[in-house]
Amino acid sequence: KEFLGEGVGESVRQSVLDALEVFKSLGATVEEVSLPHSKYALATYYILSSSEASSNLARYDGIRYGFRAEGVKNLMDLYKQTRAQGFGDEVKRRIMLGTYSLSAGTYDAYYKKAQQVRTLIKQDYDKVFEDYDVIVGPTTPSPAFKLGEKIDDPLTMYANDILTIPINLAGVPAISIPCGFDNGLPLGLQIIGKH
Repeated sequence: KEFLGEGVGESVRQSVLDALEVFKSLGATVEEVSLPHSKYALATYYILSSSEASSNLARYDGIRYGFRAEGVKNLMDLYKQTRAQGFGDEVKRRIMLGTYSLSAGTYDAYYKKAQQVRTLIKQDYDKVFEDYDVIVGPTTPSPAFKLGEKIDDPLTMYANDILTIPINLAGVPAISIPCGFDNGLPLGLQIIGKH
């Protein structure tokens, strides 16, 4: 139900519905299911993944691991320049969000809450898989980006992950297969299974 909701393009929705009709014609039973906590997946994922990035990337100091900035004045400058030059904008954004989420004053409000929501998302999938073998839905809400196309808006890029993130948070396997085209750009259908 949530996979074909608001924000999913009409060409994507129609391609998935057409694919479901093919599955029905081949003998599959197709019914709508609900994964109600999926609407929280995007925020949950970015808090958790940014926290993990912040924690894991803290060791890249230019001394023991990774890139090392040249021409530095002192140890503090080495750390600052190494991280400024060695990480791209997206990595820096995630480190800042993750560091904030893991801070003493915000840990319970963000990181701990995100872990609790992750558990609710997993429980939604477990409940559906008590009665169903697979869940089928679109892979992305819009057609694939053009080859080599650069999107400078991070929110557009984040939103494009909205249909795959709940699966990752639930820890269940999925595969994306082609299911159509929109103006020559491929549309994906994901088949999600039990683990």
